[in-house]
Amino acid sequence: MSANRVEAFSDGVLAIVITIMVLSLHRPHGATFGALRETTPSLLAYALSFLYVGIYWNNHHHLLKTVDRVTGTLMWSNLNLLFWLSLFPFTTAWMSENKFAPDTVATYGVVLVLAALAYFLLQSVIVAAQRPDTGLRHALGSDWKARVSVASYTASIPLALWWRWGSVLLFGAMAVLWLIPDRRLEAYLAQRTDQP
Repeated sequence: MSANRVEAFSDGVLAIVITIMVLSLHRPHGATFGALRETTPSLLAYALSFLYVGIYWNNHHHLLKTVDRVTGTLMWSNLNLLFWLSLFPFTTAWMSENKFAPDTVATYGVVLVLAALAYFLLQSVIVAAQRPDTGLRHALGSDWKARVSVASYTASIPLALWWRWGSVLLFGAMAVLWLIPDRRLEAYLAQRTDQP
C-alpha cells in the first residue's frame, strides 16, 4: 500500500468527522440575532474542534509525505490517531449541549491528550521506519510544541473541574500555537526534492 492511499483514507475519515460536527450544530429557535446568541456554546465548541481537526489534517498531510514505505505498524498507528480524532464530534456535542460543564470540558481534554499522543506515536513510527541517513529525525528536532501541548492538555483535565474556562483558554492557546506555521517538515521535503 502506498502512503497516498493511507492519506486518502485518513482525509476521508477527517472529512466525515467535520461533517458530523457541523450536523450537530444547534440551530437558533427564532429569526433574530438574539436567538442566535443561544447557540454560542455550540458555535464555540464547533469552531474549536474544527480548528483542531484542521491542524491535525494539515500536519498529518505533511508527515505522510515523508513516508518511504508503509508498514503494518504505521497503518495501525494511523488508525489509532484516527480513532481519537473520530471522538471529536462526540465530545464537541456533549460539551456544547451542556454549556461547557466541567466534566465535559475535562473529557474533551482527555481526548486532546490521547490524540496528541497518538500523533506523536505515528510520527515516531514513521521516523523509526526511515533510513538513518534521511535526516527526518533531525528535521523534527525536539518537537517542543508537541511537549507543551501534551502538558497543557493534561493540565486542562483537573483544571476543568476547578475552572472550566481556564481549560477552554488553554485549548484555544494551544490551537493558536499550532496555527503558527511550522516549516520543519516542509523544509525537509523541499530538501529531499532537491537531492538527485
